[in-house]
Amino acid sequence: MFCVLKSERNLTLSDLAKLAGVSTSTASRALNNNPVIKLATRERIQALAKEHNFSINAAASRLRTQRTNVVAVILNLIEHTEQSINDPFLLKVVGDLNQALNDKGYELLLSNSFMAKDDWYNYFINSRRADGIIVVGQAKSEQKAIDAAKAGAPLVVWGDSNTQSNYPIIGSNNRLGGKLAAQHLIENGHTRLVFLGDTGHAEMNERYQGYLDAHKAAGLTADPTLVFPIDLTSQAAYNAVNETILKRGLHFDGIVSCSDMVALGALKALKERYISIPGEVAIVGFDDIAMAELLHPALTTIRQNTRDAANKMVEQLLNQLNGEPAFSDVIDIELVVRKSSV
Repeated sequence: MFCVLKSERNLTLSDLAKLAGVSTSTASRALNNNPVIKLATRERIQALAKEHNFSINAAASRLRTQRTNVVAVILNLIEHTEQSINDPFLLKVVGDLNQALNDKGYELLLSNSFMAKDDWYNYFINSRRADGIIVVGQAKSEQKAIDAAKAGAPLVVWGDSNTQSNYPIIGSNNRLGGKLAAQHLIENGHTRLVFLGDTGHAEMNERYQGYLDAHKAAGLTADPTLVFPIDLTSQAAYNAVNETILKRGLHFDGIVSCSDMVALGALKALKERYISIPGEVAIVGFDDIAMAELLHPALTTIRQNTRDAANKMVEQLLNQLNGEPAFSDVIDIELVVRKSSV
């Protein structure tokens, strides 16, 4: 329902619908840019509204419908991490989510797990800041998401879709991605593989399990001393690679990184020591951020289809808002081979 702010002759929504030759509900949806209505019809009705100085009081409309048409997107960061919204992969996910939500007539409210604190349901849903929640990342604890879902919050999480949960999870096939990354290095003659990533994260642990799968399939035994449970930042990777070389020399010939940003830090540490890439050490990242192909050498990586993931997350959230069943789903991944590994 709508409230008229001002018009040339107190034009009502019904009047506008008659002028346009459509039903009142169609006029309403068109003014709210609902994609259910054909673009040409939306543009025609919006042009008529502008011509007659007709506008909508969105706040009043939301109060009447009990909907905000806003979705909170929470970056679920862990405590004591240096990872932030500046991470290019997180920015890419947020950008794709914003587009997917806008396409369905929703606005995005960006927050993080520190701002929302422990009670996501009350902070976002009960306080009417948002209609639903999309969480980017499972981090090391699912308790906040579990509690929010139990309280009745429409909720979708980007993470490890193999996790048993009371809410839908959309995520890439992380285990297969980790396996493809390690398998690629092994097939190109690299057998002493470092794994850079915190296996305490559900997604990163799946990538690590894939790394182990590749070793097993090749008849190799993964060396546990080559696993570095670091923070998900390039600085942490840079420090870890520097430290291990200082202590043990160059005792590895390949690196499987849990993200492209982590790979970037490892790449920097190796180049500063004039270590040939990929001649002495080959590197594979994960995510395929925009800068991956701009690095020197260009980074081999596992591509995640974030646009497809964003559309699926929004779809499953809207299912909940409309009282329909919602399900977890797995997004396909792809090995993208570049100069850092061959």
